[in-house]
Amino acid sequence: MFENLQDRLGSILNGLTGRGALSEADVSAALREVRRALLEADVALEVVRAFTEKVREKAVGAAVLKSIKPGQMVVKIVHDELVEMLGTEGVSIDLNAAAPVVIMMVGLQGSGKTTTTGKIAKRLTDREKKKVLMASLDTRRPAAQEQLRQLGVQTGVDTLPVIAGQSPTDIASRAVQAAKLGGHDIVILDTAGRTHIDEPLMIEMAEIKARSKPHEILLVADSLTGQDAVNLARNFDERVGITGLVLTRMDGDGRGGAALSMRAVTGKPIKLIGVGEKMTELDEFHPRRIADRILGMGDIVSLVEKAAENIDAEKARAMAEKMAKGKFDLNDLAEQIKQMQAMGGMGGIMGMMPGMAGMKDKISAAGLDDKVFKRQLAIISSMTKAERANPDILKHSRKKRIASGSGTDASDINKLLKMHRQMADMMKAMGGKKGGGMMKQMLGGLASKMGLGGMGGGMGMPDLSKMDPKQLEALAKQAEAAGIKPGGLPGLGGGLPGLGAPKLPGLGGGGFPGLPGLPKKK
Repeated sequence: MFENLQDRLGSILNGLTGRGALSEADVSAALREVRRALLEADVALEVVRAFTEKVREKAVGAAVLKSIKPGQMVVKIVHDELVEMLGTEGVSIDLNAAAPVVIMMVGLQGSGKTTTTGKIAKRLTDREKKKVLMASLDTRRPAAQEQLRQLGVQTGVDTLPVIAGQSPTDIASRAVQAAKLGGHDIVILDTAGRTHIDEPLMIEMAEIKARSKPHEILLVADSLTGQDAVNLARNFDERVGITGLVLTRMDGDGRGGAALSMRAVTGKPIKLIGVGEKMTELDEFHPRRIADRILGMGDIVSLVEKAAENIDAEKARAMAEKMAKGKFDLNDLAEQIKQMQAMGGMGGIMGMMPGMAGMKDKISAAGLDDKVFKRQLAIISSMTKAERANPDILKHSRKKRIASGSGTDASDINKLLKMHRQMADMMKAMGGKKGGGMMKQMLGGLASKMGLGGMGGGMGMPDLSKMDPKQLEALAKQAEAAGIKPGGLPGLGGGLPGLGAPKLPGLGGGGFPGLPGLPKKK
């Protein structure tokens, strides 16, 4: 979503940080470019004006121009103002009300209201352990009520039985009554939309609000709408009074301006963002993390959270034990690829890693996209159990059979085996006795820098999967305070192995471990 803006702002701000001293003219020229980049990203003009003025006020002060690293100070000011524009702190759905808590979903037709209703219901059921009832108030769109019923079956969430001929306000009253009688904690009302805002729509929304007395009114908006989304938010807020925003299709290739504008224009928080089609692909909106991502600083906290959600703890433990013994077969490689796919693939992970956003193009140029990993999984799946456990037995005749079974050729199989050998060598170096437990040493240095005790014995690194988001945020701040800046890990020279940092044993030439052929960082 923010890739174009990220590239533009990144190049502008890199131009500032590379200089020893800054004049007011330098800052003004950079801010002109920032203004242009935001306007091109479809951010509302009034928001851009307010943003650049605030940055200018702080950036041309004597404290910045005379500081040791003025360029970095300007970057920090831009970052802080981005966070301010997006809403400072993340706000979740408010459930502090007498049961059943009524959540009313509003928005235009086609913005993704019904799907988002299902996603929120699943999220509240799985994460908050709440009993949820969904009700479709959309009597206009054909099969809208049937769509919500199907989503209920898919997610295991209760839906209100459909009675033909009832008006939306009557359905709302019946839903609240049914939730009380059924002992539900939450009732979500999926209202009807229109292709555009009109008076009958607003009257209907106001009547439903009066009848059901919702605790939360969430406006669902398509983040690809651009400038028009701002007018939409303003109109709904003036007529109905929204309490928060949900942005859908944040995984799309739009310019991201709606997300940056809507919070600033309405003053209402963005509570959730839809990041995919699956019912689990709904994330909380964290302004600081989004700002970090836009400025190419990565988003380690979200990456850790995603890992905690998608990685099986038992499998991870078994893998760690094998690594400690220096063992790594093709079953392990397949498991690693599957876990990476579950976390959003190569692109998703790279976007969250500090300082790595600019490497996406190089990875694509090296032909290392997610299609490659699907092909590799097909190759491993075409092998026998013995071949996966011991790749050394793979000779010409076996490779021919595997290539035929996976729809690939011998060169693809050889690339996979080379990748596996490099990773196996690295695992031996990092976990085996020969490397002196290099992974332990590296994490030990990280832990001691953060004041978390050594890795060898005693406390060790904390279990990140058991931490809540606030603890993770605190940990990230603690790391930064300890001198671990976004963009590098301690002991690796500010980068990852093969990217200008000291090489890890077993990597041969450079490039990511197990990702041969990636061009070096210049």
